[in-house]
Amino acid sequence: MSGKKSAAPDPARSLALLWGSHSKPGRSGLTVRAIVDTAIQLADADGLESVSMRQIAEQLKAGTMSLYTHVPGKGELTDLMFDTVYAELYADVDEPARQDGWRAGMEFVARRNWEVLMAHPWIHEVPAVRSALGPNVTLKYEAELRPLDGRGLSDVEMDSALALILTHVLGTARAAAEHLRTQRESGLTDQEWWLTTGPLLDRYMAGLADRFPVAGRVGTAAGEQFQAAMDADHSFRFGLDRILDGIQLLMDQR
Repeated sequence: MSGKKSAAPDPARSLALLWGSHSKPGRSGLTVRAIVDTAIQLADADGLESVSMRQIAEQLKAGTMSLYTHVPGKGELTDLMFDTVYAELYADVDEPARQDGWRAGMEFVARRNWEVLMAHPWIHEVPAVRSALGPNVTLKYEAELRPLDGRGLSDVEMDSALALILTHVLGTARAAAEHLRTQRESGLTDQEWWLTTGPLLDRYMAGLADRFPVAGRVGTAAGEQFQAAMDADHSFRFGLDRILDGIQLLMDQR
């Protein structure tokens, strides 16, 4: 199953697994929980494509075929993994709403999602739009809407505001994960990479400063400020503040 495009999960089988018991052992002594937790550990270390039933079985010291009596395929396993990591988000469903106001609540939501995405970068490989709605993902949605409830927004506006925040977090976290992966694979920090690339670019750009005056000025300023190709935390914070400003304006108009 590793290295190949996994088959789409069967919604009926995924939902039955997601909403069923994960701790009840089968005849082999294995549990769904143990299989999912091991798969998450493998994905955290080497990405989603590295996860296979064979590797999970080796980690659990079990026969590969015995895993299929608990989880029928990688599609369903991925649904379980996706739902499980979101159990880490909140102490309870009211935690975001207990923050100091709606804005602090949504900042809390954004930061917690950011932390989970950075801890489990393989989540970016999961097509979340049609993922099966498990108990933790459903609880997540409920918890994240509550700070916005009763603030004058319609139900559709609440859903759209939350989606806007989470899309920003997801996109920025994906860019940050790609940035870190590039550094690991190249073995170079941004500063080391620029020491090699900068002089080469200067050679090609010589005499073209009049053609790219704004790009040159802004790129230089950003590079000097962050000493890197990107500052993920700045991008996260800057974008989130602008989004929350816009939601506040919408609330004020109501």
